[in-house]
Amino acid sequence: TARLVASLGELGVQFALDDFGAGMSSFAYLKNLPVQFIKIDGSFVRSMATNHVDRTMVEVINRVGHEFKLTTIAEHVETAELIPILREIGVDLMQGYEINRPKPLEQ
Repeated sequence: TARLVASLGELGVQFALDDFGAGMSSFAYLKNLPVQFIKIDGSFVRSMATNHVDRTMVEVINRVGHEFKLTTIAEHVETAELIPILREIGVDLMQGYEINRPKPLEQ
C-alpha cells in the first residue's frame, strides 16, 4: 500500500487517512503511509462540545497531524456550535452537514 500511495503521489494524487483515531492502527498508518491529510473521526467531533474526553481526543489528533505537517479535517461537523471550537483548536478543514450538504458531482 505504501508503494502504491507513493507512486500515485508522484503523479500528484493526494491521500487522507479517514476516521483517524477510531483504531490504534491509525497511528501505524500515519507512520508508514505518505499521506497529506488526516480526517478526525466523527465520533469524537460530534460530541466534543459536551464531552471533555472527545474534545481532548480532537485536540490530540489535530496536534499529532500538525506535528507530521499534515492538514487536519474534522468529520461530522453537524452543528454550528462545533465550528468555533474547531477553529480554536486549530483544525484546518471541516466537513459535515453544518458546512454543506452532499450534492451531485455536476453541482
